[in-house]
Amino acid sequence: MKLIFKYLKPYYGRMLFGLFVKICGTVAELFMPWILAHILDNVIPETKLSGSMNSMIFWSLMMLLMAILARNFNVFANRKAAEVSKNTIFILRNDLFKKILHLSGKQTDKVGIPSLISRMTTDTYNIHHAINMMQRMGVRAPMIILGGLVITATLDPVLTLVLAGTMPFIVAVIVVISKKGIPLYGKVQQSIDVMVRTLREDVAGIRVIKALSKKEYEKKRFEKANVEVSDKELLASGVMAASSPLINLFLNMGLTLVVIVGAYRVNAGLTQAGKIVAFLTYFTMISNAVIAINRIFVMFSKALASSERVGLVLDAEDNLQVEKLLGSASNNRLEFKNVSFSYQDDLDKLCLENVSFTLKPGENLGIIGATGSGKTTLLNLLMRFYDVTEGEIYIDGKNIKSYPLQELRQKFGVAFQNDVVFHDTVRENISFGRDLTDEKIVEAAKQANAYEFIMDKEGGFDHVAAIKGADFSGGQKQRMLVARALAGDNGFLLLDDASSALDYKTDAYIRKQIREHKKGITTVTVAQRISSVMQSDLILVLDDGAVIGQGTHEELMETCETYREIYKSQMGGVNN
Repeated sequence: MKLIFKYLKPYYGRMLFGLFVKICGTVAELFMPWILAHILDNVIPETKLSGSMNSMIFWSLMMLLMAILARNFNVFANRKAAEVSKNTIFILRNDLFKKILHLSGKQTDKVGIPSLISRMTTDTYNIHHAINMMQRMGVRAPMIILGGLVITATLDPVLTLVLAGTMPFIVAVIVVISKKGIPLYGKVQQSIDVMVRTLREDVAGIRVIKALSKKEYEKKRFEKANVEVSDKELLASGVMAASSPLINLFLNMGLTLVVIVGAYRVNAGLTQAGKIVAFLTYFTMISNAVIAINRIFVMFSKALASSERVGLVLDAEDNLQVEKLLGSASNNRLEFKNVSFSYQDDLDKLCLENVSFTLKPGENLGIIGATGSGKTTLLNLLMRFYDVTEGEIYIDGKNIKSYPLQELRQKFGVAFQNDVVFHDTVRENISFGRDLTDEKIVEAAKQANAYEFIMDKEGGFDHVAAIKGADFSGGQKQRMLVARALAGDNGFLLLDDASSALDYKTDAYIRKQIREHKKGITTVTVAQRISSVMQSDLILVLDDGAVIGQGTHEELMETCETYREIYKSQMGGVNN
C-alpha cells in the first residue's frame, strides 16, 4: 500500500475536498429516513388535529432537499474520485513504463516480458479500480454504518442493540476471509503471466504453428495455461465469495430479530410505527454499506497483490550504474579486454570467455560463428544491455561503465535481425523520433536499397506500416531496419545478422554503400554468411563463446580450420 499512497500524495488536497463533499452527501442521505419517521409519527397526527398543511409541506420539502443534495454531492464526489484515480494511474503507468525501458537485460530476463506486460495492464487496472472505489465507497459505507447506528440509537436504543449485535460477526468474517484471499490473488497474477507468455509465443509464431499443423498442440498448451488461471481465480473468488452469504446470513438474522422485537415494542406502546419504518430503512442502508465494504476488501485484496508486483519493478535497483573508472586503453578505438560473461553470473557457465580484440576508428569488425556461439551476446555487452562478468570494454579510451547509458547508446546505429517495424509511417520507422531531415531519411533508404519498394507503396514514406510490418516482406523489413541504422550520425554501426533475409546481390550492394558513404564509421557486423564479413579489417570466429580465430580473411584462411570450412561450404572453395 506504500506504493499507492506514494502516488496519491500529490492529490491529497483534491481527495480531501472530494471526501468532504462525499461526507455532506452521506449526511443528507442519512437524514432522509429520520425525516420520514418524523413525518409518520409527528407531522401527520398534528396535521389531522390542526387541519393545517404547512408543517407537512415544510418537512416534505426538507426531504426533497435532502434527496437532491445527496444526489448532487455524491455525483460530484464520484467525479472527483474518478479524476484522482485516472491521474494517479496515468503517472504510475508512465513511471512503470520508463522503469521497464531502463531495466537491464538481466532484470528483464528475471521478471519476464509477459509478466511486465501484465503488470503494465492487469495490475495497474486493479490498482486504478481500487483507488476509485475506495474514494467512492471507502468513506460513504463506514459513515452509513456508524451514522445509521447513531441515528437509530436516538430512535430506539433497544432495536439498535439488536442490530449492533450482528456487527462483530460481520467484521470477523471480513477479516478472516480477507487474510486468506489476498495471497491467492497474487498467485492468480502469476498464472496470468504464464498465460500471457503462452499467448505471446503463439501469436508471434502463428505462421510456424499453421505450417507445421500444430494448432491442436498449441490449443492444448494454451488451454492448460488458461485452466490454471481459471482454477486459481476460482479458488480466490470462492474464498472471497464466501463472505457475502455469511454477511447476508448475519444481516438477515439481525433484520428478523429487529422485526420481531419491533413488533413486540409497538404492541406494548414502547415505540412508534414510523420509527420502525425508519429503522428498517436504516437497516437496509447499513446492509448495503456492509456489502459495499466487502466488495472494497475484494478489490483491496487484488490491488494489494498488484501493487506489490508493480512495486518490485519500480523499486528494482539500477544495476547498470555509471562508474568513475580510469581508462587504460588508447584513445579513439574500441577494445575488448579479457571479456567473459555469463547470464547466470556463473563462471562455470560462460557464454563468452576471455574475448580480447582492438578496433581502430573507421575499421570494420566481422563476427562469424555457429548459432549460440555468443555473437549477439558480444553486441549486447558492447551496448551495455548486460554488464560483463569479467574484463573490461573501452570506447575512446574510457570504460563503457563510465558513460551515462543514453550517451553510450547514442554512439550506435543498430539493426537487429528480428527488430521491430512499428505501426507507423515508413518515415517515422526510419527516423525513430530523431527528427531527421527528409534528405537523410531518403539517403539512408537508398543506401539500404529500400527506396524503390517504399515508393511503390501508397503514400511512399508516409505509408503507414501494418502491425509488425506485416505488409512488407522479410527482406524489405530488414532493409528498412538497416536504413534506420544508417540514418543517424552515429560513430558505430552495429549490424546483427541484419542481412539474413537478403539475397547476396542486395547484401553486397548495402555493404558497398556503407563502405562508400560511411567512411570513418566503425562497423561491427554479425553474420552467418562469410561473404558479409570477409572484407572486414578484423574477423572474429566464435565457437561456444570462445574466440578460435582472429585476423583478416587471408590470415584466417591460413590459420583457422573452422573458418576455412565455413568458406568452402558457402563459397565452394572459390577464392574471391
